[in-house]
Amino acid sequence: MTVQDTSTAPGATGVVLSEPAASKVKALLDQEGRDDLRLRIAVQPGGCSGLRYQLFFDERFLDGDQTYEFGGVEVIVDRMSGPYLGGAVIDFVDSIEKQGFTIDNPNATGSCACGDSFS
Repeated sequence: MTVQDTSTAPGATGVVLSEPAASKVKALLDQEGRDDLRLRIAVQPGGCSGLRYQLFFDERFLDGDQTYEFGGVEVIVDRMSGPYLGGAVIDFVDSIEKQGFTIDNPNATGSCACGDSFS
């Protein structure tokens, strides 16, 4: 039996970027034409339920950032957001009803009707 360090394994304490989401982020990064950007996922106070997600491109590294790599896309989560995002799966949906990024977060105990914030 071997012991695996799961402290940095996606899904254990980190975020997971699905293959469709990674492809979409990669396409958006290619449109930007810069190779110094990465996807930052953060949790900020706000919204109907108390907390809201922020996804944006960032060239900075902050002290305590956690970094992950999915399909050639670098994902960064700051130290304060990490505990809120452990095990969260970021996906990209492109259907006739909806298009955009979705976040399935096992840490969210409730969310608002619009789906933009959580508690």
